[in-house]
Amino acid sequence: MNTFTYINNTFVPAAAAALQVSDLALQRGYGIFDFFKTLEGRPVFLEEHLDRFCTSAAQMRLPLQKSREELKGIIRELLQRNHLPASGIRLTLTGGYSPDGYSITAPNLVITQQPLRLPAADAFEQGLRLLSYPHRRQLPEVKSLDYLMAIWLQPHIREHQADDVLYRQHGLVTECPRANFFIVTGDDTVMTPARDTLKGIIRNKVLQLARKRYKTEEGDVTLAAAQKAKEAFITSTTRHILPVLALDGRPVGEGRPGPVTTALSKALEELVTAHIRG
Repeated sequence: MNTFTYINNTFVPAAAAALQVSDLALQRGYGIFDFFKTLEGRPVFLEEHLDRFCTSAAQMRLPLQKSREELKGIIRELLQRNHLPASGIRLTLTGGYSPDGYSITAPNLVITQQPLRLPAADAFEQGLRLLSYPHRRQLPEVKSLDYLMAIWLQPHIREHQADDVLYRQHGLVTECPRANFFIVTGDDTVMTPARDTLKGIIRNKVLQLARKRYKTEEGDVTLAAAQKAKEAFITSTTRHILPVLALDGRPVGEGRPGPVTTALSKALEELVTAHIRG
């Protein structure tokens, strides 16, 4: 399927999209991105994703040369050109073509769209097996291009028959490389780490939903508490909510999706449906 990509004021066929090798994204891995999905041809929580994109750009000292309305206009045209009702759209802002390979220049803005790969029908029941690993991302509040550790750990994760890694440091868990982490305690308190994490869009939506029916806490979550949790789950843009059924080779709770996770997942799906059809 031929799709279009947006690069610096121009729509080009995706196969022809290119940046120069002097870009800091290639030279030093310097840049940011954000990713959202479309369902039934409509962006899901676009305003929140643009908020985070603009915040990440400011924190990384990357001047965003398009206004919010201009960005939305580009996205609308990309949707019209590509005709992909269910898709993933990625906005990338790089460090620009650097004359010395170290200094930020005018950033390059790249917006791509691809068909959305939805989780398998039984993904919720299958859940996830997580493996904890000591690591803290640089500038964790920024959605940067840096996924070095996550990719480097892939053989380690497979070796331990896990699905993903959960970062930890000094006895506290923080986040997965592409997802936020929650636990449910014995009294049905819903807890999620607050420090050294990227504040995910779905994370925030789940917290809003959870506050309507459960006690919620944003704060420090110890590895010991996660291992002893009644339930655990991750949240992300593509997967919404998935139960964590094992951590470091040991079952979480009863080793199957729990009632709090299931209820929040249902409420989130209803919220997303209402959003795209509202």
